[in-house]
Amino acid sequence: MAGEAQCLGYAGCNFLRQRLVLSTLSGRPLKIRKIRAKEEDPGLRDFEASFIRLMDKVTNGSRIEINQTGTTLYYQPGLLYGGSLEHDCSPSRSIGYYLESLLCLAPFMKHPLKIVLRGVTNDQVDPSVDVLKATALPLLKKFGIDGESLEIKINRRGMPPKGGGEVLFACPVRKVLQPIQFTDPGKIKRIRGTAYSVRVSPQMANRMVESARSILNKFLPDIYIYTDHMKGVSSGKSPGFGMCLTAETINGTILSAELASNPQGQGAAVLPEELGQNCAKLLLEEVYRGGCVDSTNQSLALLLMTLGQRDVSKVLLGPLSPYTIEFLRHLRSFFQIMFKIETKTPEEEHVGGEKVLMTCVGIGFSNLSKTIR
Repeated sequence: MAGEAQCLGYAGCNFLRQRLVLSTLSGRPLKIRKIRAKEEDPGLRDFEASFIRLMDKVTNGSRIEINQTGTTLYYQPGLLYGGSLEHDCSPSRSIGYYLESLLCLAPFMKHPLKIVLRGVTNDQVDPSVDVLKATALPLLKKFGIDGESLEIKINRRGMPPKGGGEVLFACPVRKVLQPIQFTDPGKIKRIRGTAYSVRVSPQMANRMVESARSILNKFLPDIYIYTDHMKGVSSGKSPGFGMCLTAETINGTILSAELASNPQGQGAAVLPEELGQNCAKLLLEEVYRGGCVDSTNQSLALLLMTLGQRDVSKVLLGPLSPYTIEFLRHLRSFFQIMFKIETKTPEEEHVGGEKVLMTCVGIGFSNLSKTIR
């Protein structure tokens, strides 16, 4: 469709997902060179190859060319198609790695997406499925993407290194997105969470809950942490445990924190008490950073603001993560959009760390592939 002139060029393996997602939404082809060219084992890793295969599954008519060493990738996006799909994710990254990008693309498919992802559900690198379920889905609803069919369901848990988890993600399609004004996070009213354990003693989950509560009860009485002990087939192939906590404010802001135990055979053994306490401290850290969107979902919020109708959207964020800063640069090169960034000092807001007010006018993105019924 577009000539070679509009093809964007990048070098290196960083931010591969951002580039492919934005390329697909904007319809601009891209070429990435020098992917780990200097390393002993050059080229794309298995989890990146798996991600490219997933992009191929959800689109129709994409052209993907990779050279023999895997160090150069040419991607010409097709139309987002959706439908019912299955995908086996690489166990070296968790399902969250793939799900984060699907959350960006799913509302703009031709048919509502319903996909079963298999692999690792919780690890120490990527946002876990629990966190995305608790924080990303409410965020999508703010932009008008809601309905019965919006869900993330954990059928089986899988811990690294072997995985064995299974997650169902379903999302309806939308023609246009609503602009949002989300600048007042509000005060925190309750804390919810999940302590999960697979292939270890069910007591582990209770011990994590006790130690997390010992810290959080000093601040707030309304705390409820579910214990989720899966056994048999639904517990995956490797032992492990972990915790995911979310703090909810009166205005519907949800901030999250999570920790998982070390994979079997890697690193020192972690005590559930320590893990629970550290997770509670991480949540307090996230509350201190504040903002209306937690640091995991900053880039998702900014993308949906960019693709909104031609109207002003505003959102208050905590300090921007390096990933988000790079994402803003990519938004500029794919969509020619700039955000107005105002810093708010703690004195003005009376709470926590420095905040950033992000303002933009949406590009009026319309889902052209959505079928009209």
